[in-house]
Amino acid sequence: MKVTEKFVERVRKHPFFQRYSECGVKEGLFSDTVGALGHMQDTLVRCAQPELIGRYIISVRPTLKLSERFPLDGKAVGYGYAEGAVTRLSGAKCRAVDVDVNVIAESSECWSREFLEDATWNVMASIVENVGRALGEEETRIVLSLYGSIEDGDLAGGAPIDLGGEVMDWKAVLRLHDAVRGENWRPNVLILHETQMHQLLLDDKFIDSRYLTSSETDIERGLVKSACGMRVHTSTLVPNGTAYAIDTSVAAVMLIRRDVTVEDWIEPQTGEFGIKATTRFGLGVLRSNAVAKMINIKNTL
Repeated sequence: MKVTEKFVERVRKHPFFQRYSECGVKEGLFSDTVGALGHMQDTLVRCAQPELIGRYIISVRPTLKLSERFPLDGKAVGYGYAEGAVTRLSGAKCRAVDVDVNVIAESSECWSREFLEDATWNVMASIVENVGRALGEEETRIVLSLYGSIEDGDLAGGAPIDLGGEVMDWKAVLRLHDAVRGENWRPNVLILHETQMHQLLLDDKFIDSRYLTSSETDIERGLVKSACGMRVHTSTLVPNGTAYAIDTSVAAVMLIRRDVTVEDWIEPQTGEFGIKATTRFGLGVLRSNAVAKMINIKNTL
């Protein structure tokens, strides 16, 4: 985050930043407003990071441009993403996908002046942490919505894999992996809802060292880290009963114009003051057949 003198002067007059700086100085965490902003930024990033699962399931690239054009293969199908809309681009008609940096993920909280005047350091720190976590969840939701928008016929294998209400197991993982490999791509991530992760832990092939090395399963934390060469990522934001296998090197791209940034805001009419965290980025699917989708998985253990 670039801290300008103009921004520092503005936040010095903002009740939340005033109180945050005052409490932090008393705690000996920093010595001035600039130090307070740096500490707040670090806290936002630290708390957002575990929830930024979306960045692990897509190719992430920094950019300084408002739009970038990515070429498509002759038979590829791409999707351009705009806030609230996804546009399908057929490879037969359009040999490129324009990825516009027009998406903003945002989280915020606001409070009355009276609340801020009495807030302690622990309260202020908790507020910033909550905003960071919420931002990470919002960004992940947007990335997942991009994959969810791919038409069934454009997926790897030409259709979603219907598991028929059965639990997620080793065979289901292999079917997802095979669908992407059948398109000559190499899936490197497996995306699951938490319930499907727990179903895998009921399968001996994920907890018996004869089948899977102990380094790939963390029983204490209830995690399967990797399967069939795919890193496993879970989130409750993934629809329960749905799973994806993706080759992130070719499937889609996320262009980040502005990474996690803290901002101040004021609502004069209601007398409320708050902070918000934002990111600005663009999304686009480049090769939809590098994405395999499984549906109708049992949504209970």
